[in-house]
Amino acid sequence: MVVVHENNELHNVVIIGGGFGGLYTAKTLAKANVNVTLIDKRNFHLFQPLLYQVATGTLSPSDISSPLRAVFRKSKNTKVLLGEVNDIDPEAKEVILRDRIIPYDTLIVATGANHSYYGHDNWRPLAPGLKIVEDAIEIRRRIFSAFEAAEKESDPELRRAWLTFVIVGAGPTGVELAGAISELAYKTLNDDFRNIDTSETKILLLQGGDRILPHMVPKLSKVAKVSLEKLGVDTQTNTRVTNIENDIVTFKQGDQVQEITSKTILWAAGVKGSALGQVLANRTGVECDRSGRVIVEPDLTIKGYKNIFVIGDLGNFSHQDGKPLPGVAPVAKQEGEYVAKLIKKRLQGKTLPQFRYNDVGSLAMIGKNLAVVDLSFIKLQGFLAWIFWLVVHIYFLIEFDTKLLVVFQWAWNYLTRSRRSRLITGREAFEDAKTVTNDVPSTTRKMQDTYKVGV
Repeated sequence: MVVVHENNELHNVVIIGGGFGGLYTAKTLAKANVNVTLIDKRNFHLFQPLLYQVATGTLSPSDISSPLRAVFRKSKNTKVLLGEVNDIDPEAKEVILRDRIIPYDTLIVATGANHSYYGHDNWRPLAPGLKIVEDAIEIRRRIFSAFEAAEKESDPELRRAWLTFVIVGAGPTGVELAGAISELAYKTLNDDFRNIDTSETKILLLQGGDRILPHMVPKLSKVAKVSLEKLGVDTQTNTRVTNIENDIVTFKQGDQVQEITSKTILWAAGVKGSALGQVLANRTGVECDRSGRVIVEPDLTIKGYKNIFVIGDLGNFSHQDGKPLPGVAPVAKQEGEYVAKLIKKRLQGKTLPQFRYNDVGSLAMIGKNLAVVDLSFIKLQGFLAWIFWLVVHIYFLIEFDTKLLVVFQWAWNYLTRSRRSRLITGREAFEDAKTVTNDVPSTTRKMQDTYKVGV
């Protein structure tokens, strides 16, 4: 195994993860007198808040992805490595990859979170979540394949199942997915098919709590619920999913148990910390919460190791108001910038006060001209909130050319309702096409049976 040696005269900072936390740590250290090594198993930074638009055909994956080497092209102190970290040795101060060992003086772990199915991991292939590009492409395949399958299906019951979409979880991702699928079914695709009426699509949004978008003030949650229902989305709160099996979602509302048949089930409910959280727990004895997030100190280090920081979705920072900070991009961005500034201060023999998150608010897109924005100083809804949502997301995109591409795509979609990225791709799509999208229509089955008898 190769041991990489850096310039011993400079402080070696190793960052694991190229998401918002890792990216903004490295960007803030770009001109510092340190060596920075950014390690990620992907060669690009992904703008996760817009993944749902890839999943519903508005944007392409490249529209919301920025190659890490391009981002840090001019940062001469920053080296990008494509690789997956298998282990961390905090005593030797080493990060262990499959083929090499990277020493560090300061380590930042920003590997984010994965989906949590609350102990029901067998639901994962039946109800994909939305965290990575491959998730978005798979969900896009399932959504558009459902309409194609319904077009060929003569059995009313099966057709109804193909045109039923169930989304579990009504946070921003679930709400935005529901709104985007509604726009697809009732507006974008309504003239594209000959045998089905896409306005017969049923979209069911299930939320375990007593309201959707629970991180927002109750008034905006109610506005979002009413807006979704006007778009044709059936929102059900105080609803707990108890089983997903054979295209049937079983859910419980109070003492009442219900079932619905759906060929397209999407997961937007829970998250858990990435596997490196448990690695740190085993190696350092640091505690993790029930979701696998690492409990961090007020300065975002872990207990007993002042040179190891955990930021972003993997960290549980509860020192501000007793509750963990939400797993959103602004939190990771601010934490990354804070850690970078703290490292620079430490090298000067100084320090910083504990981290404090400046809550800039939250927002969610519901549909065309519809959004809700919950800021500390103002609450917006409708068209103004929609404009604000667009501006904020453009601002946070990393590269200038990406901003231009996304603005153009949004403008074109707004004017024409056309979604240029409605591609059904992947090996599964090819296999689906050969097998008539997993389910052969009843009329086709009868024809096949007839031919078999004739042979």
